[in-house]
Amino acid sequence: MRSDSAREAARPRVLLIGIGPTTRDALEALAERFDVVALVRPGADDTTAYAEKLAVPVEPGTRVAEIEGLVERLGPDAVVVSSYDRILPDRLLSRCPFVNVHYSPLPRGRGRANVNWAVINGDTETAISVHTMAPGLDAGGILHQEAVPIGPRDTVTDLYDRLNTRQRAVLADAVARRLTGDEGDPQDHSQATYGCTRLPEDGEIDWTAPTAVTDRLIRALTPPYPGAFTHLGLDTLRILRAEPTPDAPVFTGRVPGRVVMVDRTGAGWIDVLTGDGVLRVHEVALGDEESAAVPAASVVRSVKTTLGLRTADLLRALRAATARRP
Repeated sequence: MRSDSAREAARPRVLLIGIGPTTRDALEALAERFDVVALVRPGADDTTAYAEKLAVPVEPGTRVAEIEGLVERLGPDAVVVSSYDRILPDRLLSRCPFVNVHYSPLPRGRGRANVNWAVINGDTETAISVHTMAPGLDAGGILHQEAVPIGPRDTVTDLYDRLNTRQRAVLADAVARRLTGDEGDPQDHSQATYGCTRLPEDGEIDWTAPTAVTDRLIRALTPPYPGAFTHLGLDTLRILRAEPTPDAPVFTGRVPGRVVMVDRTGAGWIDVLTGDGVLRVHEVALGDEESAAVPAASVVRSVKTTLGLRTADLLRALRAATARRP
């Protein structure tokens, strides 16, 4: 009978690359079945702390050249990617099997920001797809795929939790399948769709949009994202929690972005006109990502307030700056 150390030595050696919110669960899944020879992840957080607890070395270099050097030095049996924002070249993919975790129902939803787009677009489900990495964007064979529902009030935080739970359950089996030489089930490339990269400034609220659209944008940018935002005067106001106003009155005269109700009973919400209805804003943060969440009515106190960056606000600021000049 082989010793425990001999059995440990026989486990396939896997390198994990991950810089985003899915990596912790990937590490947990892989560590149960494989020898994780290193985790590629910059900085220090709970994921790197967990890797250190497992005695998995953490490599902070995420550039493609650094990963190529690491693969050459460590010689893993497979490389697993879970949250990485760069395309790996064919010369690297040819060195050993590469497996990627992608949160969309491939071939639909190739590319970036798939979980955000699913909420923004009002999809009722997405999927976890574990696939072989091959030349082309998210184009390799499917090793595992299953649908994951999206509830009508789910935030991107809720959806990541649900997807990460499924990743933790299925990733090791999918990697083991790839290590047998199986490249997965081919995708129908004619059915491919793509999501473009999202930037923080894409989270600005357009108050002329329908209530449902604005509500979905806010729910799509909850942690780990910085939040949808608008402006209060020239200050950035992040909208952290909101919902369509229940039983909202009908406004036939409307200024999108105008505050029409400020709750003073303790709940602290405000009602804001959209392009077609009313949005109830519960929690906001004035300023950058580090600002604390507070009730909306503690910041916005008047129904004469209009949210959004307005020409009048810019002109007032310009006149004030001009008046201060010597």
